Amino acid sequence: MKPGKLLLQVRDLSKYYGNRVGCERVSFDLFPGEVLCIAGESGSGKSTLLQTLAFELRPNSGSVCYDLRGEGLTDLARLPDASLRELWRTDWGFVRQNPRDGLRMRVSAGANIGERLMAIGERHYGDIRLQAQDWLRTVEIDEARLDEAPTSFSGGMQQRLQIARNLVTRPRLVFMDEPTAGLDVSVQARFLDLLRRLTSELNLAVILVTHDLAVARLLAHRLIVMRQGRVVETGLTDQVLDDPHHPYTQLLVSSVLTA
Repeated sequence: MKPGKLLLQVRDLSKYYGNRVGCERVSFDLFPGEVLCIAGESGSGKSTLLQTLAFELRPNSGSVCYDLRGEGLTDLARLPDASLRELWRTDWGFVRQNPRDGLRMRVSAGANIGERLMAIGERHYGDIRLQAQDWLRTVEIDEARLDEAPTSFSGGMQQRLQIARNLVTRPRLVFMDEPTAGLDVSVQARFLDLLRRLTSELNLAVILVTHDLAVARLLAHRLIVMRQGRVVETGLTDQVLDDPHHPYTQLLVSSVLTA
């Protein structure tokens, strides 16, 4: 991690569904190059928090401030929808649990990558194609498959293609929602090695949602543990996992140790 000025500032962020708590009064800071993991069981609120941070869901209260290029920390609630869409296309990435939700399955692998480049103004077909080939190599997919549709790829290859599609515009912040959940164990190990390498090389800030504490330990600098929509413990990943203080975190860690 290469710390710099604050990239994301979250204060008292809350999202409710009627009387049900999605997430409540969540606060943290995120710096460039930092990987922050949000962990908890199903229903803990971690995916709701991720979607609210990315403004796919609008919060009921609290603030999410992002370091916009040239403008500094800006409250995202004040941005028009067009500016948010621009962030999603360029400076942010979002890696979905099911790669089919993050890819266009009916167009080629190259077109999936090229669309993001066109969103930032690239128009030269040859340059776009070369960059797409470079990114296929980067995520360990044979560049000869550039013109094949993702439907012909394995699940692990689809997930790596989704990574290429998201990172080609060199975003500063990437959201990841259970990116390894649907992968076989052998494929998962290779995918995690790739993620760890790319986040380090590109100095990416990442907010990662997972229920897998082994994934958190491997990738994340800091860990937030959620239960019933609320943060129950936070700190450096190794410290939280090696010496959990909250009973819920202790239960999560012990369940992994006894599995």
